[in-house]
Amino acid sequence: MDKFLQLVQIDSTSGNERQIADVLAEELKQLGLSVYEDTAGKNVGTSTGNLIAHLPGNVAGAPVLMFSSHMDTVEPGENIRPQIKDGIIYSSGDTVLGGDDKAGLAAILEALYTIKENNLPHGDLKIIFTIWEEGGLVGSTNIEQEHIKADAGFVLDSNGDPGSIVVRGPSQDQIVATIKGKAAHAGINPQDGINAIQVASKAVASMKLGKIDNDTTANIGVISGGKATNIVPEEAVVHGETRSMDREKRAAQTESICFAFKQAAKDEGASVDIQTETIYPDIDLKENEPVVELATLAARNIRVELDLTSTGGGSDANNFNYYGIPTVNLGIGMKQVHTTSEYITIENLILSARYVTEIIRTGAQNQG
Repeated sequence: MDKFLQLVQIDSTSGNERQIADVLAEELKQLGLSVYEDTAGKNVGTSTGNLIAHLPGNVAGAPVLMFSSHMDTVEPGENIRPQIKDGIIYSSGDTVLGGDDKAGLAAILEALYTIKENNLPHGDLKIIFTIWEEGGLVGSTNIEQEHIKADAGFVLDSNGDPGSIVVRGPSQDQIVATIKGKAAHAGINPQDGINAIQVASKAVASMKLGKIDNDTTANIGVISGGKATNIVPEEAVVHGETRSMDREKRAAQTESICFAFKQAAKDEGASVDIQTETIYPDIDLKENEPVVELATLAARNIRVELDLTSTGGGSDANNFNYYGIPTVNLGIGMKQVHTTSEYITIENLILSARYVTEIIRTGAQNQG
């Protein structure tokens, strides 16, 4: 709990992780891990890279296990003042708490202290603390993959309680449409203009958005354009996304949104430039995958309720699976994340640390 309270009071909004990275790197070194900071920060224009740490194992043949959490928080995430009441940790109400994802950081550090202090058996351990996970998995997308080889991965970044194991998650497409109309004076000759915002609105009105089916969602999140009320807007920029557990459904939904933009532009005599990008892949792990079996066995060993589940959100686990490391996302009990009402119970903080420790111990027992 003390470690968690320390970490949440270190400002580390996305792109500003330098201070917490320095604190974490020093602590990992004191625990006997080698620490490397990669070049991801340079690639995305920040001063901080991902931290990649290694602890050699003391059990021959045990699988190499990777544990990961992200260092950044969403806004408002500065000057966090944690409050404790009835076994629950809250923020002061004007910021997020930062349990997403500093509860994960604290659990991993506590597990490392536990195995060191008790000289517990363990295989090789990789510890990955990423930058800028919020808003697009920027850190793990730009990670130096040659430094993160492992047999199984565990990301601590889900809002389920300890024992919740995310084995399925969607891929996501990002869509940016720039509509070009024609400027004109709105009071003198509006008929000579083509209103790009109106074209955008017609396109959006024709789209199917929200929950498309049990696998697929779509959203238009940002529309911007125009310079003044007396000018017919020449340009409008629209940002949207599609997600799906099924790659073909995601691609089809993205194509449907693109078609709506093209059709509206054609009907109104405008033009449109559309940029799409798959920003992270899906997760689809089976119950008999070794990483799922290890997480399941460890959960049973500490007698927490087991829940193999899916999520509609993305995490660094999506990228790690894509890189060839079978990775689950573990619930750590953070609640109402990304809001000023965020909280976590002290019990779940302790359970998460016990769970990580038990995964490490169980992995060493089941070597080979």
